[in-house]
Amino acid sequence: MTPDVPARSLWQTLVAAAERRPAKAAVLSGDEVLRYGDLLRQAEALAGWLQTIQRVAHGDRVLLMSQNSPQFVVATYAILRADAAVVPVNAMWTRDEIAHVVRDSGAKVGFAAAEFAERVQGLVDIVPWREALAAGRRPLPHAAGVHDLAVLPYTSGTTGRPKGCMHTHATVQASNLASVAWRGFTGEDVFFAVAPLFHAMGMQNGMHLPLMLGGTVAMLPRWDRDAALDLIERRRVTTWAAAPSMLIDFFAHPALTAGKVKSLRLVTGGSAPMPPTVAEAMWARCGIRYNEGYGMTETASFLQANPVDRPKAGTLGVAGPGTDTRIVDPDTLHELPRGEVGEIVTCAPQVMLGYWNDEAATREAFFHLDGRRFLRTGDLAFIDHDGYFVMKDRLKRMINAAGYKVWPAEVEARLYEHPAVHEACVIGAPDARRGETVKAVVVRKPGAVLDADDFIAWCRCAMAVYKAPRSVEFVESLPKSNTGKILWRELQQKEADR
Repeated sequence: MTPDVPARSLWQTLVAAAERRPAKAAVLSGDEVLRYGDLLRQAEALAGWLQTIQRVAHGDRVLLMSQNSPQFVVATYAILRADAAVVPVNAMWTRDEIAHVVRDSGAKVGFAAAEFAERVQGLVDIVPWREALAAGRRPLPHAAGVHDLAVLPYTSGTTGRPKGCMHTHATVQASNLASVAWRGFTGEDVFFAVAPLFHAMGMQNGMHLPLMLGGTVAMLPRWDRDAALDLIERRRVTTWAAAPSMLIDFFAHPALTAGKVKSLRLVTGGSAPMPPTVAEAMWARCGIRYNEGYGMTETASFLQANPVDRPKAGTLGVAGPGTDTRIVDPDTLHELPRGEVGEIVTCAPQVMLGYWNDEAATREAFFHLDGRRFLRTGDLAFIDHDGYFVMKDRLKRMINAAGYKVWPAEVEARLYEHPAVHEACVIGAPDARRGETVKAVVVRKPGAVLDADDFIAWCRCAMAVYKAPRSVEFVESLPKSNTGKILWRELQQKEADR
């Protein structure tokens, strides 16, 4: 099944949803209710200000820096209404990092939450929110088409400065349409938005997809498992897209019962591998299936997933609607047969146009196969005998221990089976004899007793000896991004610095 090519801009999809049910709640945040009709009116007023006062023109880029909030949603659609493109800013970025994005994107104007205004001040002109709303300026007729730039999210990739992924109204919607076709979402669903909206997973699953359907978003500004449990029960949340680290924390909540999360019909994710033991516990304890998928900023989040009715634990599922995804040799770029590990490459309508202002990076990211343009993901996987993709790891994350290839994600999945392990990250440690050896950085469960010798002995029994960590470091917590991904590169760099 291939979803139809989007015929309307993101703004026009919002207008259609608002015209159907203007009084319906679009966003629920705390006690605040933002209805579709009000969302439309506020976005129109801000778009008018952008065009008539800030002189934002068709195709301009506008910065947006905020935690999850109704205002983030309004500002996003105001920018799109003004025929401009959204440049979302990670809330953890430093001023220098923001300055790079401003220079690279060419943004002259921006929206910033009060807590971030100082960090953005002087880099762009900040829209005065209350004044702009009160002015009630009327925007020009909407002119953006489906192939115009809609969002320019920046991704760090493996090296160098962050790069802007060029996504149009069409690529953003293609990803959402494929997700809807695959997972059966409807306008009656209540979507839990706690993944940051400035990140692809949050932007799509917590904003554009729900609003495209005319659904309702129940929102938290940041991760808090107590608040999450209360919100899911009180707002009768039906679907949640989350990083595995959030789910590990949430489903370990001592107050969680099946009754409190009975409204949840589908939990999805794919920003990192889900430990099979956690997914099994979700099902055994609460009757909730975890629908694991795969995507990246370059594909506007959703690319593929497990079939809802035929999930296979520990896999990325199969290619999504309208998607041609294959495994190739990362050196020769020749397609590999099933069972062989290689790089995931894809040709799909949700793939970005390329990297903004970076022709060299764009050339490196794409190649042609069978007359079609494929994106290189940099992720290693193989296709099993049932046609499911099985992730091994990042192309550049592989550990080479005395000639044996070790994929950290595979080792991490086994470590989560240990009853005392709460979180784990596997990195390569320099070794004079082996070149590189396997090291585990582990967070123990509260109250758990576990020493290094016993843990390493368990590892050597649980997996092939060459894969088993030869050293372990116990820590209180692991460094994470805003989206809950464990920052393995940070741990790897610390190890190298030693």
